[in-house]
Amino acid sequence: MKKWVMRLSLAMTLSPLLAGVGAAQGSPHGHSPEGVADAPTVDSLIAAALSRSPSLAELRARVRAARERARGAGALPRPMLELMLQDVGFPSYTVGEDDMSMIGPQLTQAIPFPGKRGARQRAAQADASVRERALEALECVVVRDVRVLAARLYALDAEEQALLVGRDVLGQLAASAGSRYSTGSAGSEPLLQARLAQHRLAERLDDLRAERAQAGAALALLTDSDPSSPEGALRALPGVPAIERVGSDTLALRSTELAVRHAESRSAEAQWQAVRLERLPDLVAGAGVGFRGSHDPVVTLRLGLDLPLWGGGEKRANARAAEQDVFAARAAERGALLMARTEQARLRTDLGLRQAQAARYRDQIVPDSRLAFESARSSYLVGRGELSAVLSNFNSWLEATTGLARREAEIFANWAELEHIENRAAIAITKGGSK
Repeated sequence: MKKWVMRLSLAMTLSPLLAGVGAAQGSPHGHSPEGVADAPTVDSLIAAALSRSPSLAELRARVRAARERARGAGALPRPMLELMLQDVGFPSYTVGEDDMSMIGPQLTQAIPFPGKRGARQRAAQADASVRERALEALECVVVRDVRVLAARLYALDAEEQALLVGRDVLGQLAASAGSRYSTGSAGSEPLLQARLAQHRLAERLDDLRAERAQAGAALALLTDSDPSSPEGALRALPGVPAIERVGSDTLALRSTELAVRHAESRSAEAQWQAVRLERLPDLVAGAGVGFRGSHDPVVTLRLGLDLPLWGGGEKRANARAAEQDVFAARAAERGALLMARTEQARLRTDLGLRQAQAARYRDQIVPDSRLAFESARSSYLVGRGELSAVLSNFNSWLEATTGLARREAEIFANWAELEHIENRAAIAITKGGSK
């Protein structure tokens, strides 16, 4: 009678545990289980990273600095104020005595050749535009990295939850094997097998928590938070939306990485135009007044032209170098587009395959492994099976359960990479965080 009471108690204990893990792992990851209101969400982690990331703060400051430099890039050079003394009887002071002796101030202003100031300002604005596009690209990279880390944390937390449930299951099985051994109805081997399974599960839990700490530290670096105060368990991931078709032209317009390369091409062209104009001579204007004591003052007006007699070879070399920079920037833009197209095609193919794998796990592998474990466990409880079969099926169920979480995490990470390439949902979030 005691054996049947023990078996009924064990069955009643295991079934809710398995059902709880099956519901948590088999349900769509877009729904959070009850009781995890304080757990972080992916969007909250993204918002924290965008607002507190030191890398983004640094680049935002550099963008503001580049904008300020662009504002002053087209300004005129500073004028020069001089004091002129013309003394005919030098070293005797003859101002006021001789008509040709005078003293007074002179003002000289260098005037860049027409078009130079505008070219310099356009080059500075193009450089600021490169930094702005780089900021947008870094924001999207941060969003992608947070999503990838969140997917890893989700898989680790789901596996830890399954292992904790498995620990309780193994504890019940070890208790059953120990009871049978103590009554003499079974040998010591089942008990030792159950204990060995418990030890291995405990080892995996320790390894898992170490991996979790590493992922949490990486996330803390992005969110500028304290690594010693890790985020709570991530129990759910946002659902992956349907992937729309995006042509190569649309990809070229959307991708922030390509936008950076395009801005670099425009900047190189603007620099080239500015360097070419630098070869043209500058103008020099001057005005002065000479005081001659009791005589009438003398007003002097000057207009000069800078003669590029020396240094012309250097300026021509700079212009040729700037032209090569344009060719290099255009080639880099083209290469980035080709790479983005290739990566886009790979990610789309991988995403479809991973979604099919997750559906297979969710609809077939997890339910079948659970039924196989429950069947082996039931047979063991009524004395028709071996504990080794129960443990083997238990491991298969545990691998299937954690495998589903890993597949879901891979889907989300793959989608995050694709969103980064195509710059769709990610840019909508980063626009709000970049202000």
